[in-house]
Amino acid sequence: MEIFIQQLMNGLTIGSVYCLVALGLTLIYGILHIPNFAHGALYMIGAYVTLTVMTKLGVHYIIAIVISMLVVGFISLLMERFVFHPLRGTISINNMVASIGILLFLESFSQLVWGADFLQMSTPFSQIIGVFGVTLTMQRIIIIVAAIAIMGLLYLFLNKSFVGRTIIAMSQNREGAFLVGINSNKVAMLTFFIAGALAAVAASLTSPLNLVFPGMGHLVILKAFVIIIIGGMGSIPGAIIGGYILGLSESFGATYIASDYKDIIAFVLLIIILSFKPNGIFSRGGAE
Repeated sequence: MEIFIQQLMNGLTIGSVYCLVALGLTLIYGILHIPNFAHGALYMIGAYVTLTVMTKLGVHYIIAIVISMLVVGFISLLMERFVFHPLRGTISINNMVASIGILLFLESFSQLVWGADFLQMSTPFSQIIGVFGVTLTMQRIIIIVAAIAIMGLLYLFLNKSFVGRTIIAMSQNREGAFLVGINSNKVAMLTFFIAGALAAVAASLTSPLNLVFPGMGHLVILKAFVIIIIGGMGSIPGAIIGGYILGLSESFGATYIASDYKDIIAFVLLIIILSFKPNGIFSRGGAE
């Protein structure tokens, strides 16, 4: 039972990070239909910005995360303005190629600025505590609680605020949103900013448990795409449920099957779920 609870908490930790990354992806795809492969690079940049602000400026971990969210959100906004916006109305392959180009550029930039070495991020939440007879680090609990809180705030923003409703309106019916006077440019910029901020906070929360390096976003973004396909392209509930399904499956699979096959589980799940639900767990129904 202790092993089960331990892996349950590990799965919730991994799933929380996946959810935050997948939410950014699904927001962008649901509104603009852009498969943003560069999202993994934003995840990586978020970790480096947090680490740099902490080590070079001596800023507290939490404040460094907030700064990272603002910086990466702004970088993501610039991507929309100067790369994806000029490509609007062209064939979809242009957006895919552009996002891959941004990915390669940001990875090269990170190696130029921070080098290719693996770096360790410290955390003030390194305390060891016992929960239900299981030993956990405070950082893992912080990840789960913070992710749930952020997802709750995002839900309230999208469903209770006027600006959030404009995002939902565009995801449900872009042409109808244009007809009632919604400014598509402002919605696109805000969506990219939120997506970048979510990637930054996800990387900043999980980096103290892992290492920071230029290629850290590769596997995460690959699994995030699996998640939004499993959950239903453009569905926020699907991204959340898919993220936790994958996180728990990986955690229990590594324990009860074999840790060597942990990263394959995502694609096995993708095949199984799409065999029964070709459109994902939730068919695309907007950002509600």
